[in-house]
Amino acid sequence: MALARLHGGPLDGQTIPLDELDDEQLILPFSEAQLVYRREGEARNTGEHDGPTEADFRYVEQEGDLVPDGEG
Repeated sequence: MALARLHGGPLDGQTIPLDELDDEQLILPFSEAQLVYRREGEARNTGEHDGPTEADFRYVEQEGDLVPDGEG
């Protein structure tokens, strides 16, 4: 398991679990839109005995509605 630490935007200060830290960005649902966070810097705690791997993700933008106009 790995942890993503979010910086900036509506989820500032949140930590979310991830299966792996392979992605360079996260797209997360939020209200009726989605938030984009981009990975920043190198992963920490990558050894076997130093806790879960962590990476920082910085807020980039909020993208449009999850529900297209006229539906839902």
